[in-house]
Amino acid sequence: MRPGWKGRAGPRPAARAHSYGTPGAHPFHRFANLGVVDKKNALRAGALAAGTTLMMLLMSSPALALTRDDGDDPGPGLSVIETLGLYVVAPLALFGIITGLVMVLDKSHRAKDTTSSNIDTRADAKA
Repeated sequence: MRPGWKGRAGPRPAARAHSYGTPGAHPFHRFANLGVVDKKNALRAGALAAGTTLMMLLMSSPALALTRDDGDDPGPGLSVIETLGLYVVAPLALFGIITGLVMVLDKSHRAKDTTSSNIDTRADAKA
């Protein structure tokens, strides 16, 4: 008997032939359950994300940065060029230097000299 056929009276339903193989089989959908989320879990996740974001915003309190603390002695501010150089150009240059050193000093790409490269297959005998 077919799986799922509960022995009901009457003839078996005819299996349809499909282009993807086994008659009566259903196609495999890779991401069939990807978007299935019930409302309760979605609301719980949304509330958790909103609460976490709100707490982070309240705890950071950037408004308190306007009042000076005792012992503060800030230096002169950075210009736009200095800021870009410090936070954009310097990390990219450091990344490039490290990448270049790794590529130059990497020895794993060099082929090992096997014995088959030393063998001469031409005959040396002269007739």
